[in-house]
Amino acid sequence: MGQMPRPSVVIVGGGAAGVFAALRAKEVNPLLSVTLLEAASKPLGKVKISGGGRCNVTTSCMDVSRLVQYYPRGQKELKGVFSRFGPKDTVAWFESRGVRLKTEPDGRMFPVTDDSQTIIDCLLEDARRHHVSIITKARVKTLRRHADHFVVQTPEHQYNAQAVLMASGSSQAGYSVVTALGHKIIPPVPSLFTFTIKDPRLSGLAGISFPHVKGTLDVPGSKPIVQEGPLLITHWGLSGPVILRLSAWGARGLYDLNYRAQLWIDFCPDTDQASLQKTLLETKASAAKKQMVNFCPVELPKRFWERLLESLDIAPELVWGAVPQKSLNRLSETLKRCGFQIQGKGEFKEEFVTAGGVPLSEIDMKTMASRICPGLYLAGEIIDVDALTGGFNFQNAWATGWIAGGAIAESLKSP
Repeated sequence: MGQMPRPSVVIVGGGAAGVFAALRAKEVNPLLSVTLLEAASKPLGKVKISGGGRCNVTTSCMDVSRLVQYYPRGQKELKGVFSRFGPKDTVAWFESRGVRLKTEPDGRMFPVTDDSQTIIDCLLEDARRHHVSIITKARVKTLRRHADHFVVQTPEHQYNAQAVLMASGSSQAGYSVVTALGHKIIPPVPSLFTFTIKDPRLSGLAGISFPHVKGTLDVPGSKPIVQEGPLLITHWGLSGPVILRLSAWGARGLYDLNYRAQLWIDFCPDTDQASLQKTLLETKASAAKKQMVNFCPVELPKRFWERLLESLDIAPELVWGAVPQKSLNRLSETLKRCGFQIQGKGEFKEEFVTAGGVPLSEIDMKTMASRICPGLYLAGEIIDVDALTGGFNFQNAWATGWIAGGAIAESLKSP
């Protein structure tokens, strides 16, 4: 092949990270030839369906030290990444191109149009303006490194490039390409899922929610995982933010246990055991003539309170004044540490996230360059970073894409 007329980069993967990297590369080095290869028939497929078709672009959590706490894997390394391109920069980037974002009460940020197509149109318009070549239905079969360039092979074409960015998400095809170049892959396992629990205390109560509980997950061989937040009873078991957080931090341990583990729920996380015991004793005195089933001294949904009493063999017609001390002790213990056996992994339909990918130790996080293969860069979901739901996974994609695109463009500038 003849000499390449100008510096060129091939980006594998037309998701958020790949497209954003392409735009940043052209912004830093307009002379760069940027070709983006996407296996699907359209780029930005995940952007289209995310947030129920509204696209949860980023989060309103601008404080980097707080922001990284939403990432079970990659916290330490992401501090530097988000210091350079954080949610504030994401908002500014889109708003400078005419896309206004709004913040919902839970901190998620969406386009004011509530339509993910607004985000897609903005990114693709920028790509047209910068003359980024986006080629769809272009599945990369092989990527080979030669002395001074790469050869990227798709079923239809061969592309030469001085640098390659792998932004192929958590796809097996992408993993195969980077392992052939010497990288390891931490095997991907599901993160963000609900728990399947068959328990008579939950049966028939689907839809009942608790605004604030503390959940503790026992994973043998490691410290218990503790998270707080709202809880929801489902037809198959338990869900809600507290469960999704436990599943994210426990992703590997739960996978190794075949999703069978012990869960403890504290239904009164703001009250210690002694104070709760005191409350129950005071209720026994002050509400002596009231039936227990009709008077709950702590904040619990009525139907769950009834079920809890039933599970403790406390007769529904029993009045508070007649409840034995032993029953009160068991009630306070259960409210503070209610055990459930997890029997499997449920689904979380809104988002599919995996934990795993290229180890961060094999990447220079200042540039997203491979430490194994010179000229190769990695960004987005292919790296071992994952997050809770709420715009955090997209923020990782924008930030690592932006850093990689800028670094590639700088490295290929003429001396």
